[in-house]
Amino acid sequence: MGQGSSQFTEAELEEYQELTYFTKKEILYAHKRFKNLALEKVGHNRNAKLPMDKLLSLPELRANPFGERMCLIFSSTKDGDCTFEDFLDMMSVFSEAAPKSVKAEYAFRIFVSLPDFDGDDYLGRGDLEETITKLVSPQRFSSEDMEALVNRVLEEADLDDDGMLAFAEFEHVISKSPDFANSFRIRL
Repeated sequence: MGQGSSQFTEAELEEYQELTYFTKKEILYAHKRFKNLALEKVGHNRNAKLPMDKLLSLPELRANPFGERMCLIFSSTKDGDCTFEDFLDMMSVFSEAAPKSVKAEYAFRIFVSLPDFDGDDYLGRGDLEETITKLVSPQRFSSEDMEALVNRVLEEADLDDDGMLAFAEFEHVISKSPDFANSFRIRL
């Protein structure tokens, strides 16, 4: 892609704009944030790949209990390290302009992928417990309270009564949540 160390060609910006939910101005701002994570590395090489620990220094990822899994999901090499394009994809999915359906797909991936907490590509009891634990940390539920909460989630969302949530069931629940799109967001 272009020759400048911090600028993109108009064609590159248009391509990024077509592939994301960002304006050209937001793409340039996303690049500035990415570059500022490791100026010495990105300043000289726009194709630089930043290690996950650098990405997790962003306040929005550091404060998120799933920050590490988010990096793993969006990393093109699946090791958590991200190029600018990986980073741009992540920020785009979490942007205000991304559709709820895209956010739901990535939320499900974050909760069940790489591999899922128990390896079966569904949100089962163990996955739900792990997700709830991460969401409420540092607080802890008693095992009775956790079991009651997981049972309640499954009662509401497990449409085929198989004791776990497939993506379609997860998406159905998310579609009923008016706050989901707002809570599944990172502002640039």
